Amino acid sequence: MSPVALITGASRGIGAAIARSLSDTHELLLGGRDPDALKALAATLPNARPWQVDITDHAALAEAVTSIDRLDVLVHSAGVTHLGHVADSPPDLWQRTFDLNVFAVAELTRLLLPALRATSGQVVLINSGAGLRAHPNWGAYAASKYALRAFGDSLRAEEEREHGIRVTSVHPGRVDTDMQRDVRTQEGGEYEPQFYLEADSVGRAVAAAVHASPDAHLTEIVVRPRAH
Repeated sequence: MSPVALITGASRGIGAAIARSLSDTHELLLGGRDPDALKALAATLPNARPWQVDITDHAALAEAVTSIDRLDVLVHSAGVTHLGHVADSPPDLWQRTFDLNVFAVAELTRLLLPALRATSGQVVLINSGAGLRAHPNWGAYAASKYALRAFGDSLRAEEEREHGIRVTSVHPGRVDTDMQRDVRTQEGGEYEPQFYLEADSVGRAVAAAVHASPDAHLTEIVVRPRAH
């Protein structure tokens, strides 16, 4: 029986790349809100099926996890980026950012911990360089990613020794995705994909953590584009 991996934000970008990187070894649950995109990706991968839910809707999320009876890997790839000066960032911008980048991650993990404990599974958190260093205009997003890193550190400390769960935080640099296009639009800058990581490079980094030998625990991975 193949191990099972649930990947949020799987309809595009990094999430879809992670799905491709695990498709040969895992049954896949492709999490997201776009049913057509999820179905299209699932059709290209063996043993993959859509898992459509708005993970910021806690009631819908609780209902959706009832269909998951076993789980080996949980990858949190869904996220949102809202940029702006702190002086121009109202409470609803902070709320929207933390709802998806932090609160949904914490709740989905909490709901699935019994399934992960049963397999001594793994949680992978797609973080960001902004989770290691904050820059001007990135206050809300960076704060959410710092919080996500703290969540991963706490989860690892609580779950590894007693239940064998591995927790990996992945910090990519800029990646050639639709989200990055939106970020560059918000920044008012030119989109230069030749200087960015390919999404599949991040997918392979996640696969390396998932396929690490049983005695190894890749707790933190930083992936940067090569200097040009």
